[in-house]
Amino acid sequence: MKIKVLSSDAQWEELTGLNSSVEWERAITGNEVIEADETFAFFNLNEDAHSTDFSHFSIPVFIHAVNDTLTGSQLPAQVIRINAWPGFLQRPVWEYAGNLSDDHRRVFEILDKKPAEADDEPGLISARVIAMIVNEAYFALQDGISTKEEIDTAMKLGTNYPYGPFEWSSAIGLNKILNLLETLYSTDSRYKPADLMRKEWVA
Repeated sequence: MKIKVLSSDAQWEELTGLNSSVEWERAITGNEVIEADETFAFFNLNEDAHSTDFSHFSIPVFIHAVNDTLTGSQLPAQVIRINAWPGFLQRPVWEYAGNLSDDHRRVFEILDKKPAEADDEPGLISARVIAMIVNEAYFALQDGISTKEEIDTAMKLGTNYPYGPFEWSSAIGLNKILNLLETLYSTDSRYKPADLMRKEWVA
């Protein structure tokens, strides 16, 4: 099976390490897939993947789109959303939004990933939860409750999380966390980003 991938170097390493029997091929642009070359599926993991024109694709397409929805971007049925934040491609379960075809399912099976359907909303599920955990940690930090290191340690020991909230933020990228919170906050005041997070990102 040939799968073409448009991604960063880090995403390429994460994705292509999942199955050595797949014929992985690096794509140069989001529109270069030609069905005659026997490409079975296409991954566009760029941050602007949602703005690509996929109307001429008949093969299954996986796009990295945490903030942007399929409905809002008016993407065709062969496109599904996944979260390709750092570390998320290595998880055994991949959240997705969209219409899961038999061909999509085949890709999940070959990559040994379990698909978990999520609503076509910003953040899907895990990203939204992690963003809120990070945000609460920043509120605690700006209130002087403790240090970043102590909050990370407390969360790992108290909840058995693999990472503390500031470790998560560093691994994923504070800008990604903040952008998601800002998107969610535009329609729900519960997601207001901590002032310290905004200040730290600007700094």
